Amino acid sequence: MRKIILLGYMGSGKTTVGKILSQKIHIPAYDLDEIIEESEQAGIPEIFSSKGEIWFRKAEHKALMVQLQRPESFILSLGGGTPCYANNHEFLKQEDVISIYLKATVGTLMQRLREGISGRPLITSISEQEQSDYIAAHLFERSFYYNQARFKINTDALTPEGVAQEIIKLLAQVGD
Repeated sequence: MRKIILLGYMGSGKTTVGKILSQKIHIPAYDLDEIIEESEQAGIPEIFSSKGEIWFRKAEHKALMVQLQRPESFILSLGGGTPCYANNHEFLKQEDVISIYLKATVGTLMQRLREGISGRPLITSISEQEQSDYIAAHLFERSFYYNQARFKINTDALTPEGVAQEIIKLLAQVGD
């Protein structure tokens, strides 16, 4: 059984890579934000706006715990902040969890986020100039939690397909 957990900052490619990896290794992929959206019947920006970040982080923790208790193999893409709250990073160290940090530089993240900024509640309200500083500060704050992952892959020079291939190589080293 493999519980493959993809973590990293928003825009690092977690969801996209999770879907590609799912097709290649034939296990289901889930996105924690999508699980929460389905449960709440509202989008993440709407949840942040109506219920606040603290409420969201509690719901996120609960959804993560439910997923980690599933008995089957799966791929789970976390929200960018998930490892940083409620000691979630500690649960990613469980024996049956293979946690992988998809690492990207501020420049790469800015480029990727420009394409889908409207769905990003933490950065939609600030100017593009402030976004770079915000992302850099967040990466610094979150680096401790992200670096708790079992593996790290620098995604700057890789396509999502390339990242998936790197994960497959890691999985081959780990075995079942």
